[in-house]
Amino acid sequence: MPPAANGSQPPPPVSGEEQTSGLGTFGGVYTPSILTILGVIMYLRFGWVVGNVGLLGSLIIVTLACSITLLTALSISAIATDRVVRVGGAYYMISRSLGIETGGAVGIPLYFAQALSVALYTIGFAESVVSAFGFLNQLYVALIVTVLVAVLAITSADIAVKAQYMIMAAIVLSLLSLVFGGPLSNTQVELWGIADGEPFWQVFAVFFPAVTGIMAGVNMSGDLKDPSRSIPKGTLAAVGTGYVIYMVLPVLLASRADAGTLVSDPLVMQRIAAWGPAILLGVWGATLSSAIGSILGAPRVLQALARDGVLPVWLSFLGKGSGANDEPRLGTAVTLVIVVAAVYVGDLNLIAPVLTMFFLTTYLVLNVSAGLEGFLNSPSFRPLFKVHWSLSALGALGCLAVMLLINPIATLLAGAIVAAIFFWLQRREMQTAWGDVRRGIWMLLLRTSLFQLGHSPDAKNWRPNFLVLSGSPMRRWDLIKFANALSHNRGLFTVTNILPSGSRGVTQQKDMETTIDNYLRDRGVQALVRVLTAPDPYEGAERLVEIYGLGQVVPDTVLMGDSENLASRDRYCQLITRLHKANRNVVIFRAGDVGLPPWRSYRQIDVWWGGLNNNGSLMLILADLLRADSEWREATLCLKLVVADETAAEQARKNLDRLTDDLRVRAKPSVLVANGRPFEAIFQASSAQADRIFIGMAIPDQDFPSYYERLQARVAGLPSTVFVLAASESKFTNVLLED
Repeated sequence: MPPAANGSQPPPPVSGEEQTSGLGTFGGVYTPSILTILGVIMYLRFGWVVGNVGLLGSLIIVTLACSITLLTALSISAIATDRVVRVGGAYYMISRSLGIETGGAVGIPLYFAQALSVALYTIGFAESVVSAFGFLNQLYVALIVTVLVAVLAITSADIAVKAQYMIMAAIVLSLLSLVFGGPLSNTQVELWGIADGEPFWQVFAVFFPAVTGIMAGVNMSGDLKDPSRSIPKGTLAAVGTGYVIYMVLPVLLASRADAGTLVSDPLVMQRIAAWGPAILLGVWGATLSSAIGSILGAPRVLQALARDGVLPVWLSFLGKGSGANDEPRLGTAVTLVIVVAAVYVGDLNLIAPVLTMFFLTTYLVLNVSAGLEGFLNSPSFRPLFKVHWSLSALGALGCLAVMLLINPIATLLAGAIVAAIFFWLQRREMQTAWGDVRRGIWMLLLRTSLFQLGHSPDAKNWRPNFLVLSGSPMRRWDLIKFANALSHNRGLFTVTNILPSGSRGVTQQKDMETTIDNYLRDRGVQALVRVLTAPDPYEGAERLVEIYGLGQVVPDTVLMGDSENLASRDRYCQLITRLHKANRNVVIFRAGDVGLPPWRSYRQIDVWWGGLNNNGSLMLILADLLRADSEWREATLCLKLVVADETAAEQARKNLDRLTDDLRVRAKPSVLVANGRPFEAIFQASSAQADRIFIGMAIPDQDFPSYYERLQARVAGLPSTVFVLAASESKFTNVLLED
């Protein structure tokens, strides 16, 4: 058994896939499932169904409803035969397939739905008993029955299941009494019901919950001797038995009572049965069996939720089991408290529709789980009971359609509750020891996206894909912060660390990548991480540019720090030259000599303009991306251009105004007149108060090291500066001019 999500290890029931003791298929799955399917709706509402839509309409409704249930049962069978299903039933299946967040989002409402269903069943039982024996108090009867079924569940699941055998005998007796009964009078069979009957889909919505009892057996997964064998056999047998019975009953009802009587008399079965009291015993047996099934299932879901750490830490004691069979007695006691409180409230009709939606949501998600597993066809998904993914998808659509037909408002409310729990669990960032289908989904989407990208460039959607040569993030955090500000969690960037050859093995490299990744995640940075060994950092950078990437998704922009080390300047400049020849944009971030006061926000971004075809377009794109970051949103983007004299200044201002309008960039043009002053002096004076400066670099040549030394001298004493060397200016001009 995998360890729990919170790190605690629940006691393993046994080693291997089968327990040495436990419930079998008939007692553990078939009996609770068929007793829930042949429930109160069969006795008190099925006559109303036949009366409203007639014999043929009833047969169609039964077939449609059982088809959806059958599809869900097939999905459950596929999941159950792919892995050992431990305690928790549906929750366990969903959490191991779609992840603990989805499992918890469905499992918590499912637990409360099952717990409150106990109250619904015991209150219904009490109402029926009081109607037969008027001197009894309904509240006391409901409380006594609630406590008795809870005591039965706490004592032993095996004893509770054996008690259901007696209930099954009562239901079989009632059905036999109905079969050997007779008509009320000479009756003409109504094929389509009464003329002013309820609409077909409304009748369908009333009947459908009758065939959704298959979870009663699945919930006992932790108590089964062989869940992988018992769950498919028992569930499918229960669905088949239920379908046969529900297909025979309309024939008996339609041939023995007229449509008007069937609609108006809820206990019409009692009147047409050979022995009327047997029907009343069946009604009582149906409510009791449903109550027992729910009181057995709910604590086991609660136990699994606690063991996986889904519940808060202070409720972790609910994961403990008792006795050799790991009975959830503490969970049953807590469930009893909830049920007793609900019985005291009495009227649960307002929340009953939402409870039904929680059950149907569970069926829907189980179908989704099996459908996704089958569609992705992961090597690890090898069910013995194979079901095509399209059948599971059809079952999921059927469940959703039925939910909307039964009660659209309750469907939306249940969906909102499930979504709220999902996001709550997601924020807790829970770690699990098992994989789930989500990674397979992302891998499929990644594969599809890579092939869809193709080879044609797309100027409209271009974003820089950075390769950040930062080394250890702690040493050059400003580089990573700059890349993060430009990506906005929309683009890609990779943080790299190049280590000396032989300093780390493959395992140590992976461990370092994990450490860096965790460091970035803790600071809210979404980035890829790559650690490489090489004889020196420069050769490592060249290797990364040559080999790193996947398909068409390769870094097109190398972001690196400035180098003032004279000993390695020639090698540094050689790297820039080779990166440019490899058709990569080179962006060099130089930390400022003047720091920003902590109380002051970013106010000004300077872009020194040399035209669209001289690094200008890429600088403008990067500056505009930076200004879109939340910390830079209030900054003014200043587009600065130096001209020789006032005569050229007027035309330059017009050109810059037209340029910013055409490019749809919010920038403030600033034309500076040299009047004989050198560019370095103008540059130093104009950008001294800027917070970030963008300036282009010349295309590398043989004298590039000397040029770079002069460039460093030009920005000495200024705030942080970004040197930009574009690989192909025409590309970025197209990006800016794209409509």
